[in-house]
Amino acid sequence: MATGRTPPRGPGRRSPTTRGSGGRSGGESGGGSGGGSGGGSVRRRPAGRSRRTPARAPGGEGREPRSERSELSRRIIVAVPAIFVAVLIVDQGGLIFTLAMLVVGWACMDELYRIFGYAEPLRLVGLLGLIGLLLAARFGGQFQILMVAVALLPIAFAMAVVAPRGSTIGIAVTLLGVWWIGFALAHAVLLRDLPHGEGVIIDILVGTFAGDTGAYLGGRMFGRRKLAPRISPNKTLEGLAIGCVVAIGSVWFASLYQDWMHKGNAVLLGIGVAIAAPIGDLFESYVKREAGTKDTGRLFGPHGGALDRLDAAMFAVVVGYYCWHAML
Repeated sequence: MATGRTPPRGPGRRSPTTRGSGGRSGGESGGGSGGGSGGGSVRRRPAGRSRRTPARAPGGEGREPRSERSELSRRIIVAVPAIFVAVLIVDQGGLIFTLAMLVVGWACMDELYRIFGYAEPLRLVGLLGLIGLLLAARFGGQFQILMVAVALLPIAFAMAVVAPRGSTIGIAVTLLGVWWIGFALAHAVLLRDLPHGEGVIIDILVGTFAGDTGAYLGGRMFGRRKLAPRISPNKTLEGLAIGCVVAIGSVWFASLYQDWMHKGNAVLLGIGVAIAAPIGDLFESYVKREAGTKDTGRLFGPHGGALDRLDAAMFAVVVGYYCWHAML
């Protein structure tokens, strides 16, 4: 029985609409016309279909291939100068190489501490830890590196106590930067001082960046099964497999120009790089997801920050050091 009163509007409830002569008003009609004949049914968008269809170029081909080519071109434009500079620095060795690792390390640490800024990391402790690890690697050895790493925890605690907003989370983020970035670059210094260390570092960089490019292209062309959808949805098992093959082949190919490198050792070194580099890439993706960011910085423009470019290399250089140390 009609009462003449309008029902109260609840959360998510639509306001009453005026019915036309043969259907519902345009607000509820899927066709957008108000009260056309047969307008009583409401059209719904099929579930799972995208809202917009990508534009197609003449000939029926989409624009994705052009996007892929431009992405590959940007990768090459960034990678070639970076590799050239890296080769020059590695060739110098000594204190120049150590200072370069300090600059690179602080750029990476700054990005890490910035994306976790809410935790109030202890930047001074991170910088001191990085300097200590690099100096220990340059003028000492593994024992001195271990001493610096152990001493950092009480130092970080003391600084957190006197800091205005010190916390255990801040200490954890601080030590993450030191033990992730600082340890990796300290191993790079140790590796550079080994016999033929400069050549091994070049091999590692070649294998890392070639494998990353191979994984990218292989995943785009053949990728079907997700590698780690919760961490990095775009990575695929097919891309991983192709990247590993390219990394091993690149290290082996580079060894053709190094008469001191046994070809079997080159394959073993390539396997180490092929395993470690994707783990480093996934680890950085995991860190970024925890921080809620896509890129760690804008140092390399559309390619992100220093951590985005060196995540795989930092894992690979550690494995490469122990592989080469065992081969000597």
